Amino acid sequence: MSTVSAERLATIFVEAADTLVDEFDLLDFMHMLVDRARSLVDAAAAGLMLADEFGRLEFMAGSDDNVRLVELFQIQNDQGPCLEAFRTGRSVINVDLASATERWPRFAPRAEEAGFRSVHAFPLRLRTQVIGALNIFGNSAGGDFDPTDVPVMQALADVATIALMQERALRRSEALTEQLQGALNSRIIIEQAKGALAQVLGVSVDEAFRRIRTYARNNNRRLTEVSELIVTDLNALPGLAEG
Repeated sequence: MSTVSAERLATIFVEAADTLVDEFDLLDFMHMLVDRARSLVDAAAAGLMLADEFGRLEFMAGSDDNVRLVELFQIQNDQGPCLEAFRTGRSVINVDLASATERWPRFAPRAEEAGFRSVHAFPLRLRTQVIGALNIFGNSAGGDFDPTDVPVMQALADVATIALMQERALRRSEALTEQLQGALNSRIIIEQAKGALAQVLGVSVDEAFRRIRTYARNNNRRLTEVSELIVTDLNALPGLAEG
């Protein structure tokens, strides 16, 4: 990882702290987190998983659709860096996927097939409570992080955890699981909207999602609201379906 300027770090951490303001959009925050984590270390991709009300990890956000498929494969096969970081509460650093078949016999080959060469995972934790994990995928074979990089990435994950848990609607543990479960349910309609818009515009799923996020932000609307209208009444979103 190249040296990160203090100004860049400050900007990223301020964005995380902004979750405490009114009209906090949980889903948009999680996508912001993976985008910033990926760009911070110039990684190939990043993904985020959160535990549902039963303590099972669910995919919530990814920097592109390729990583989404890999993360879902990780969950379906119950093995991989995110699950390891979540269960142990410890970071998984600089794992060369070519040498990780014994550690993750199904996940490692699948991640390599997707074009990744290394993987790292950081638990989203507050003291002894772990609510999810952040995955970072690299293009080079291990060794992407040096000892000074690891605390920076874990600090980003920790601040994100605090922001999620301190948001007013999540102050009680019951509210935390309720809103995280609600976000999981909302992800389904967002995936449907991405596919529908991609088909209408003849663009990739990633480009469709970029347009949905941009439209939501520019019009001060929530991702779920825009996504529901794409699926049910696209004409109610003027300008979005234009090429």
